[in-house]
Formats: sequence, structure tokens, C-alpha cells
Amino acid sequence: MSDEPSAGGLRAVVETARHALRAGLSRALPALRVVNQAEGFDCPGCAWPESEERGAIEFCENGAKAVAHEATARTLTREFLLSWPVSKLREQSHRWLEAQGRIAEPLWLRPGGDRFEPISWGAAFARAGAALRALASPDEAVFYTSGRTSNEAAFLYQLFVREFGTNNLPDCSNLCHESSGIGLGEMIGIGKGTVSLADFELADLILVIGQNPGSNHPRMLTTLQQAARRGCHIVSVNPLRERGLVRFGNPQEISGLLGAGTKLAERFVRVRVGGDIALLKGVMKELLALETERGGVLDLTFLAEHTTGFESFAKALEAYSFEQLEAGSGVSRREMRELADLYAASPRTIACWAMGLTQHRHGVGNVQEVMNLLLLRGNIGRPGAGPCPVRGHSNVQGDRSMGIWERPRADFLDALEREFGATMPRRPGFSTIEAIGAMADGRARIFIGLGGNFAVASPDSSLVESALARQSLTVHVATKLNRTHLLGREALLLPCLGRSERDVQRSGPQFVTVEDSMARVHRSEGRLPPVAPELASEPAIVAGLARATLGETSRVPWEALVADYDRIRERIARVVPGCEEMNARVRAPGGFTLPRAPAERRFETPSGRAELREVALPKIEVPPGRLLLMTLRSHDQYNTTIYGDDDRYRGVFGGRRVVFVHPDDLRALGLAVGATVDLTSHCTGPHGEENRSVRGFRTVAYDIPRGCAAAYFPEANALVPLAHHAEGSLTPAYKSIVVSLTARS
Repeated sequence: MSDEPSAGGLRAVVETARHALRAGLSRALPALRVVNQAEGFDCPGCAWPESEERGAIEFCENGAKAVAHEATARTLTREFLLSWPVSKLREQSHRWLEAQGRIAEPLWLRPGGDRFEPISWGAAFARAGAALRALASPDEAVFYTSGRTSNEAAFLYQLFVREFGTNNLPDCSNLCHESSGIGLGEMIGIGKGTVSLADFELADLILVIGQNPGSNHPRMLTTLQQAARRGCHIVSVNPLRERGLVRFGNPQEISGLLGAGTKLAERFVRVRVGGDIALLKGVMKELLALETERGGVLDLTFLAEHTTGFESFAKALEAYSFEQLEAGSGVSRREMRELADLYAASPRTIACWAMGLTQHRHGVGNVQEVMNLLLLRGNIGRPGAGPCPVRGHSNVQGDRSMGIWERPRADFLDALEREFGATMPRRPGFSTIEAIGAMADGRARIFIGLGGNFAVASPDSSLVESALARQSLTVHVATKLNRTHLLGREALLLPCLGRSERDVQRSGPQFVTVEDSMARVHRSEGRLPPVAPELASEPAIVAGLARATLGETSRVPWEALVADYDRIRERIARVVPGCEEMNARVRAPGGFTLPRAPAERRFETPSGRAELREVALPKIEVPPGRLLLMTLRSHDQYNTTIYGDDDRYRGVFGGRRVVFVHPDDLRALGLAVGATVDLTSHCTGPHGEENRSVRGFRTVAYDIPRGCAAAYFPEANALVPLAHHAEGSLTPAYKSIVVSLTARS
């Protein structure tokens, strides 16, 4: 509707200013001036790439919130630590904990203690090293990584862990995008997308599937705005009609600040939760019918020369009736045909997606069905076309490139051994889900986290908290206090520099590198003075842990590497394919792009071709009286970090414990709008139905497909049992939870 408010606009500017004031203008403004600039630092928010031509303002509202949140001058004082026992801190909200400010010095929670106390860096490293050496096996330790970690820190971290003797390197990608990595890897030989920003300037059609860029990747809206203005078709495939894809008021334009903004998506395909495969099968059936009717729809030359499996794929597709596909997707055959017609008329198509596809039981299948759609018309390896999984964390893709993976390739381990002369373990390690199970049953005894808020981001919240509480030691490299830090019999908090802060080592000022969603590696250099003198860089902390743990047995020159990060990059260049001459290339304007063979129509699969896959139609059974719930993020949060209790794009204010339900479903369930309800999940596990409950949610009548519901992450994470995950990738199935709602008396 033309009178519907735009995303962005003047309100985004007001919110940016409010958060900058809250953090303190003396730090927030200097940081915002250089965020995402060539000589500045990479935004700690999403991984959307920067354009080659950058303006004076290269951040979005949510990026500004992330920067201000990190750049705050407020710190945890010793008086605060004395006043707040851990038992009382556990009673506070996630938001309150982080709002107390930056951790200013290393802290220690003694075994059985109830207060954090200061500890020297040397003593903290010694305590962690002694505990790790005392384990019966290196596999009794879990080493988690957050996606904000730099390439340099990630490379050193995985090197330390593997020299210690384990591949237990779970990371946040396990929780979010593992389904993309598995699905794409099996079909095209690499778990990354193949497009660049330049491709968005050429695309005729952009499919945005299971993604809400307006809140989660707001800088993408500028790219979509440019595409829409030149006539590119944009289609949203999502259960919700998200504000950010309706209209965008670019805050850097007068018309965006004061006018109606730019219309983005011309079509909203309102698929039911979990119905993407059924929808895509319907669209592809129509494509095959169009090929039969008139020809020239499928790229038969590409299919013959660059793919395998088309005949069996097409035959399997015939077995599904449109009645099945309409029922499974909630989308009419007419809409399927219209989308097929649009796709057939668009020579160059990009498909973007995020966790709306990956966090299902059939998340791998979702991704592979999108790839099937692209392959049918040769939409890979040519300008203006290809897959574009959009990463949420600023360097989650780079961490994986640097070796943060529980199942490393043999050639990567071979390269590490050649470079450092140390034997690397070959047995697979724990993914995030597997690590939780190991901590819960006693196979893992120490948890080390390089960033993140593991307890809050993970599913099955009670189980995860009890598993962490069983650990003999937890070690956290962090900037702010969070709930995960309050669990465990003994804990160490090791405060690190923020992305926005200066990093000075023995050889002088340093910069780090990150990789964006489109495999572009570029530099990031903080400019603010550290908020406290005791902060250390992530690479320095990793090296300190390694020295204290491995001692004289290590073959790695940890001190020399940390003294000058160029030395780390020299090692990366000899180990990681595509990073050759890294130091020179990353200093070039814009950095460099890692190789992606499918972008050149080279497929490193067993067949040497892209492999179409037969994806089974999911059987999603929702009994009468229950709904299929998905989790989502509000506009006022970034991952587990909550900036406020409002979600203005969805009209929710003053609280986050809400559940979005269609008005007709509320009536059918006998529930009033605004009623307080408890939610109970009904998930099938290896031992039958598993139930979890969360309490005290307010019902919100919302335009969501019948039979579906939505609630915020992480408040609804507790509904997801550990065993409720994607087949093949073990990604928690946050987007497909059968729930019942019970009114509270």
C-alpha cells in the first residue's frame, strides 16, 4: 500500500542518534565516522559487503546500534562486582547484563564462588592452561567461536586447538547457516554463494527467500533500491510481509527522509511456515510445462554440459500433484504459475536467502531446492545470476575459511602440518549440537568461547544451561557480560578489544581482516582508544592461552605472530587456498575475493558438474488446535543482543514476550487478542514426542498464514529440543516448531 510507512527514513536517523547519545557522543561519533570506511573498521553487525564507491555514511540504523553498543564508555567497576553476586546476576535479563558496560579487566569466578574478582592476565592464562593439560583427553574440551572473530584470531584459534589435539571447534555457523554449506557443497562443490555486488546491478529478478533484510541486513536495502529503480523485479517469499521489503526510505536521500520511499518487492508470495520446498516444486513443475509448451525456457545447453541428474530430477518432480503442493505451501497454483512466468522471462536471476530456509528440519533440502531452480535456467556462473546466502555475523564466513570447522578437509590439515611441523588430529570434532550433548553427559568438561553468548543462542535452553553448569571450567573471550558467563563451576572472563578500538602490538598499530557474504576479504582497523588499559586483542588472548597450555611442546612462534599480524597473514597465505600474497592483496583498495569455482562454471563435485538433487517433500503434520511456530528477530536486536523492547516495523512496543497469530486462529483457539498464554512445543525426537514450555507470552493478532505463528529469538529458543534439528547439518530447527497455546488464568 502506498500509505504504508517505509523502512528506514527519518525515524532511522532519530534512532541512530538516540543510541549514539546513550553510548556517549565522544566515542560513538568518531566510531561512526570510520565504520565500513576503507581506512576504518568493519561493522560488527551483518556481513553485507561495502560498495567500491563509499559515501560519508556507510552504516545502517542497526549497524549504528551495534557500534554504539560496543563503543560505550561504561565499564564494569570493581564496586559493581562486589555488589552483585553471580546468583543475583543470573536473575537479570540478557539486556540488563549487557547494558552494564564493558568488561575492563580479566575476571575470575573461583570454584564454588559467587562473585567475580580481578585476576592478572598471567594468572588467568596459567589457570586455563593447567585445567586443559589436566584433561584425560583433548576431546574433553569444547572451543566455540562467534562470527565476529577476525580472520587472524580465528586462524590462530584453530591452530591452537588442533595443536592441542582436537577438532572440537563448533561455531555459530552450526546454529545458522550450516544447512547452506552442506546443501551447496553437495550440489556445486562449495558452501558459499557465487555472486558479487556487481551482479545485483545486472540481475533481472531477485528472489528474497526466507530473509528479512530490513531488520537483519539493512544495508542490503540500498542495493535492492538501486535494483528496483532500474527495473529489476524483486519478489519476497516469506510467511510475513516484512516492512523492509515493502518500501525503503533511504536516510541518505532527502526523498527517503521526507517522502514515501522506494517500492522494493513487487510481489509477496506468502508461503506457509515450512512450505518452501512445496512452493519451489510447484514453480519448477510449471517451468517444465512451459518448456514443453513453447521451448526456450530451460537452459538445455547448460544442463547438458554442466549438470548431472536432470532426467531423474524431472521424473521425480512429475510424481507430485499440484493439490499436494498447494496444501504443503499454502500458495495457489495460480501464484506458482505467475512466479514461473516471471522467472522464465528473466534471463538473469539471483536467489538470496537466510535463516528462514536453513533453520528447518529440512533446511538442507530447502537450500538444494533453491539451487535446483537456479540450475534449470543456468543461473550460476554468469553475470547477474547465482545463489546468495546472506550471512548474519560479520565474519562467520571468514572463520570457516580460516579453519573453524569440526570436520576439516584433509588437504587443509596437510597444509597446516607442512607449515608448522605439528601433527594435526584427523578425527571429526563436535558441532554445536554435539558439543551440547557432550557437555550434558560428561564427555566434555571445559568450555572455551571466543565471543558469543552460547547459552542464549542455543536451543533447549534449560539443557544447555545445565550442561554449562557441569563444566569444571568455562573461559570466555568477551567485551560485555552475558548469561553464558554466569554458568560453570569456575569461570574466567578475558576482556578483548572491540572491533572499533585501536590494536597496538610490539611492532606498532595493527589491522585485522574479515570476509563478507560475497567472499570479499578486506581490512578492518579500529580507531578508538581502548575503553580500558587492561584490554587485549583476540589474537593476543589466543596466543596467551596457547602458550600457557602447550608450553615448550608447541611448534608455533606465538609471540612473534602476535607482535606483527602480517606474520599471521603470511602463514594464512601458505595454508588457505586463495589467500596467496595476502598481505599485499588486502592492502589494495577493497581487498580481494576468494576463489569460488562455480562462479566460473567449474564444479568441484565427484562428477565434476553441478548435481541436481531430488528433494523429498517434507511431511509436516500439525494436529488440530496446534500451530507451526517460527522464531524471528525484532528490529531492535542483533542476534542475542537486545537494544530495546520495541519492534516498530511490526507494531510491537513495550515487550518481547509475544506470539504472532492470525486473528482467525486466535478465534478458533478461543483466545483474545492480548491474552497471556503459555507455549508448549510438541517435537518428535528419537524417543518419541519431546515437550518444552515457555510462559507468559502475549498474543498479537498478525497477518501471518493460517496455522502458523511466530515468536522472538532467543525468548522462544527453549521450545526447541536438542534433537529437533536439520537433517544433515544439525542446525537447530528454530523455524518449524509445532506448538500449543494455553491461556493463563
